[in-house]
Amino acid sequence: MEFQKPPDGGWGWVIVVVSFFTQFLCYGSPLAVGVLYIEWLDAFGEGKGKTAWVGSLASGVGLLASPVCSLCVSSFGARSVTIFSGFLIAGGLMLSSLAPNIYFLFFSYGIVVGLGCGLLYTSTVTITCQYFDSRRGLALGLISTGSSVGLFIYAALQRMLIEFYGLDGCLLIVGALALNILACGSLMRPLQSPDCSFPEKIAPENVLDRYSPYNEKEKSLEENMNILDESYISKVKCNSTLPNGDWVRETPKNPTAAAHTKESEPYKKKVVEQTYFCKQLAKRKWQSYRNYCGETASLFKNKVFSSLFIAILLFDIGGFPPSLLMEDVARSSNVREEDFTIPLISIIGIMTAVGKLLLGIMADFKWINTLYLYVATLIITGLALCAIPLAKSYVTLAILSGILGFLTGNWSIFPYVTTKTVGIDKLAHAYGILMFFAGLGNSLGPPIVGWFYDWTQTYDIAFYFSGFCVLLGGFILLLAALPCWDTCNKKLPKPAPTTFLYKVASDV
Repeated sequence: MEFQKPPDGGWGWVIVVVSFFTQFLCYGSPLAVGVLYIEWLDAFGEGKGKTAWVGSLASGVGLLASPVCSLCVSSFGARSVTIFSGFLIAGGLMLSSLAPNIYFLFFSYGIVVGLGCGLLYTSTVTITCQYFDSRRGLALGLISTGSSVGLFIYAALQRMLIEFYGLDGCLLIVGALALNILACGSLMRPLQSPDCSFPEKIAPENVLDRYSPYNEKEKSLEENMNILDESYISKVKCNSTLPNGDWVRETPKNPTAAAHTKESEPYKKKVVEQTYFCKQLAKRKWQSYRNYCGETASLFKNKVFSSLFIAILLFDIGGFPPSLLMEDVARSSNVREEDFTIPLISIIGIMTAVGKLLLGIMADFKWINTLYLYVATLIITGLALCAIPLAKSYVTLAILSGILGFLTGNWSIFPYVTTKTVGIDKLAHAYGILMFFAGLGNSLGPPIVGWFYDWTQTYDIAFYFSGFCVLLGGFILLLAALPCWDTCNKKLPKPAPTTFLYKVASDV
């Protein structure tokens, strides 16, 4: 698949602005679901592990469906997918205000809103990568700060709306705000080549030349017409025989029959054309599915890509729960409410925005290896998670929340790392697979932490487990990215030079 050279500016900056506001409106409530989580605990009286499924599904379902989301973006374009996702998110939030129990929220907030978020994230990242190349790190950092700013603002906004209008009114108002995604999506103009003209109407007889994935052509339309004529002649011969047993074609004797025969010719041609078209279209679809499976297998042969999906899975199992459960962690540590100068979720949100922006800018420096930068964020995140059980005051929890928020900003460089690993032409495919595993981690992380609390009545073991998962993923990716592997692979196919086989001719 060929792409126009990214303009690195122009309308691309409009794409950055609308993608920023799209992620702001899309992820504001799902990322700040920790405020709603406490309200749902009190409203439905369920366990912390079960209630945590609502927030984890909202973040995980969209990522689990990333391969489908990538296919939708590739098939229908970022603009159409964004507008459709706006309806999903707004409808899911408004529907959640009518939830009679926690199971209804699993569908309305977890699945519907989560699927809309996944579609929007894939569309904004894909179209931004298409518009930017040399400034891709900065562009991705800017658009990804939208979700972090949304977390910072929505954490306080949802708390205020709950105080004034209750939980149901809060969800209705937030859902109405999400309708602004439709306006943002309408500005996502697809990137086209300068010499790109509008697609012409394709006649059925030209479909094979344009779309067939095979090098060998099958029978042409004329050959198919001849086959149909031969079958028609054979059928007519069955109606007339000579005395010696030979079959002959019976010719129409009256003009009415002759006219009927002439009228049947266009009909026969139309039947052959439609049959031919359907046959080639089915083969084209089958070939595209085979190519998709082949490309997927080739991606996993890349050791860095294989390690990347393990790292992102373990990172989301351990690194996502703090943004959902940090408020309840403080309450479980007996931190007084009057000590809460700023909500811990808001601290995570604003520091995530700073981290995304700074890490995105750092990714554009040629002397910085983006993959090693990502590995460093994973290792430090794992250490910070292991330090959470030691924090017993608001100040220490706020400091750790800021560190974790800043390091979670590595989401802005993750598409950059993926692009450098597999190339821009395979970005949508590879990113969809990686986001599937990220969604699996997002879906499992908070419930696991909640179940640890229900079992031990403390978050200590849960966060030690989370820190270990993130550290393990970071070290696996670090080992796969070491340059010694490339050196060994380059040396293996090339035998060592044997200079003793070559002798300089000497005069006798």
